[in-house]
Amino acid sequence: MMRAATTAVRATRGASRALSAFTPQPLGPKSAALVARESKVGAENYAPLPVVLAKGDGCRVWDADGEEYLDFLSAYSAVNQGHCHPKIVKALSEQSATLGLTSRAFYNDVLGEYCEFMTSLFGYERLLPMNSGVEGSETAVKLARRWGYDVKGIKGDAVVIMAENNFWGRSIAALSSSSDPTCKDGFGPFAPGFDLVPYEDLGALEKALDAHGHQVAAVMLEPIQGEAGVVVPPDHYLPGVKALCEKHNCLMIADEVQTGIGRTGKLLACDHVDVRPDILVLGKALSGGAYPVSAVLCDADIMLTVRPGEHGSTYGGNPVAAKVAMAALNALIDEGMVENAQKMGAKLDAELRTLVSKRKIALDTRGRGLLRALIIDDAQKPGELAYDVCLAMRDRGVLAKPTHGNIIRLAPPLVINEAQLMEAVAALDEALALFD
Repeated sequence: MMRAATTAVRATRGASRALSAFTPQPLGPKSAALVARESKVGAENYAPLPVVLAKGDGCRVWDADGEEYLDFLSAYSAVNQGHCHPKIVKALSEQSATLGLTSRAFYNDVLGEYCEFMTSLFGYERLLPMNSGVEGSETAVKLARRWGYDVKGIKGDAVVIMAENNFWGRSIAALSSSSDPTCKDGFGPFAPGFDLVPYEDLGALEKALDAHGHQVAAVMLEPIQGEAGVVVPPDHYLPGVKALCEKHNCLMIADEVQTGIGRTGKLLACDHVDVRPDILVLGKALSGGAYPVSAVLCDADIMLTVRPGEHGSTYGGNPVAAKVAMAALNALIDEGMVENAQKMGAKLDAELRTLVSKRKIALDTRGRGLLRALIIDDAQKPGELAYDVCLAMRDRGVLAKPTHGNIIRLAPPLVINEAQLMEAVAALDEALALFD
């Protein structure tokens, strides 16, 4: 279906819905068949929004039945550079046709270039390449513990302090350091050595540091808590965390898997407050969504505490991953995507604030750059209304997903232009109006 026709149909559907109770549009026949097929044999560890995507280009995606949408989730910020960015696809294609994987049993001719590129760009001495975000964060914890034992001189069990409502994956260590009941119930026993403090609370962090004393190896935080609902701390918070880490001789780990690579209008979210963490974890948009790539960066006094045979990954640092990551970062920088995230983020923030003043259902908005959240008043349907709003947005050509019940996260690719942004805002406004 052509875009103009699709828009006209959605406008008509929207008008009819506004007069009655909201009923989401059914899936097209191809999409419905694909959902049924997956449901018969796939795991049920996700509850996807009912849309079956089959094609992507820039900020737009198409479902299996040809319906077109604006992507306002960006694969949880993995697709910052837009879907199928030609420079990234070219790097992927060319390198995979030349040499794909050697394992780390041998050197390859790309990894050294990649390490030089990354350490120069982000200002660290060493890079350890991994694949997924959770692998990167696990690696950071492992490095911090080894540093704690070998350099700081911790005797007994090292402690890593994290914030409540953190999210860095679903591994056993990630579950062990979580405050989310869905991470805990039925998955124990859990790994020891983690303590939680409230996010944004420097006083609570200092009390925990005092309580654990010399045992603390690191404090690990997200500069903005994405999965918790795009919680942006006050500007003094991250510098305060860094100062406390220096005072207590422990490392600061920044989990920038979701907030890094331009998402917030700076290359790193930590850059907004001029904080340099001791260990930096990157992932997701490090490859522009084309390939699993993550990275841990730190200086040699931390990195070289881990010796050969003590950590590894068969795929980490493979030639395809290295080429894709360099292409993804070069595209981001050369095409001004970081600056565009700042500009379009300010525009989106202004538009969302207008909706908050206009629609009773919209309680508040927060965020930084193109990582935004709209908080929904879901009193009439607790824990479900934000999902219904996302279904109504889908029916109007915009894809987003709720988090923490009543919060809709809005994170389009960083290549979005003003016309596309306003198209999405109009769809969001129409969706909100159905429930106002």
